[in-house]
Amino acid sequence: MTRRIGILGTEQGPQVQVLAEALRQRKAEVVLIDPKRLTCFLPEGRTLYRRPDGGEIWLEELAGLIVRSLPGGSLEQVIYRVNALHFLEKRGLKLFNSASLLEKTVDKSYTSVLLAAAGLPVPRTIVTERLDQALEAVAGMGKTVVKPVFGSLGRGIVLLEDPDTAYRAFRALEMGRYVYYLQEFLPNANEDYRLFVIGDQVVGAMRRKADGWKTNIACGGSAEKYDPPPEIADLALKSAKLLQAEYLGVDILISRGQPYVIEANGIPGWAGLQTVTEKNIAALLADYVLEEIGNGS
Repeated sequence: MTRRIGILGTEQGPQVQVLAEALRQRKAEVVLIDPKRLTCFLPEGRTLYRRPDGGEIWLEELAGLIVRSLPGGSLEQVIYRVNALHFLEKRGLKLFNSASLLEKTVDKSYTSVLLAAAGLPVPRTIVTERLDQALEAVAGMGKTVVKPVFGSLGRGIVLLEDPDTAYRAFRALEMGRYVYYLQEFLPNANEDYRLFVIGDQVVGAMRRKADGWKTNIACGGSAEKYDPPPEIADLALKSAKLLQAEYLGVDILISRGQPYVIEANGIPGWAGLQTVTEKNIAALLADYVLEEIGNGS
């Protein structure tokens, strides 16, 4: 029997395309779904996707749904899209990843809280809405990395090295009603590591290097093949298990010999990783999704 799998994401996304092709090669029918075109009906308890061509699909009739995009918008729009995923799960649809996992990882401060509470190593972090507290944090930590609570690809991340610069940056954030999410800068060799977890396995890893402190591929970093030692792989697996992820991108930085979990991404890309590994990441993810659906989990 042909299994009908939905992919929540933009049709133009290259990783959506390679994942869709991998699923089709495994005899699955693929439905590409725009996350901005969902309509929930109560008390029927159904969720409709109406395609631009007028065709309609009731999403709870899918065999599974892979979340590859959860676009930004107003607070109401973002909450509604996540709630729609919760709604589908209540109706029994298997999601990769779950709405709960996405809530945990879309908010960097929430991710850090969960990791730290479980005893996993994270950088010294201070989160506040108060300008005076943010300035005190910089004075206490010295070099400080300021990150947007919501964000990806390294965009919006700033390194502050003196109080005057910090004050100007924080006043700009204050005007935009942002939260100050601050982490102590950890000295390193301008490199960190992205580990890609599917299920209970690290299926690929890369070292990201750059001329400056920001190593994201989207910000000019380069990728190298990386074979993580057991203790680093174990840290990524513990993070995935803690967050209850079906698949996860885990960023780890080593400073003064100590590894730290910098970030966990619930909708991880793998374009950079794919350039340095012989494994087909899309194929591995497709195999995992189909096996999980087949197991009825």
